[in-house]
Amino acid sequence: MRTVASILQTKANPVVHRIAPSATMREALELMARHNIGALLVLDGERIVGIVTERDYARKCVLMDRRTHETRVGDLMTAPVMYVSPEESNENCMALMTQHRLRHLPVLDNGKLVGLVSIGDLVKDIISEQQFVIEQLQHYIAGDRA
Repeated sequence: MRTVASILQTKANPVVHRIAPSATMREALELMARHNIGALLVLDGERIVGIVTERDYARKCVLMDRRTHETRVGDLMTAPVMYVSPEESNENCMALMTQHRLRHLPVLDNGKLVGLVSIGDLVKDIISEQQFVIEQLQHYIAGDRA
């Protein structure tokens, strides 16, 4: 079982994209498109106040006939935000995400934002772990016990 800290170390792009609650949804969508991501943490200064996702936009803006240029991120964001510590295991994160139907978990260390893990990060990590176990078992079965 690996920790969130080890997952963050292997991420190709560890940057956590963020936006202010006063920004418009248009600005949020442009930022998500520019970085090919599906969520932004919403920060008021250094404090996480929410998360805004493509799902929030589709369900709370488009379906409610709100105007993208006028609607503020703070009006659509999901809050409060669940988060984990760097010591959390990949399995516990996966359970949290499954139970609460989340796709992103901020990582806080002593109250400070240090990263963000996605469901894709966790799936990739768990597959990698399982592949390692499979290879070890294959070596054992084949008699390569050195």
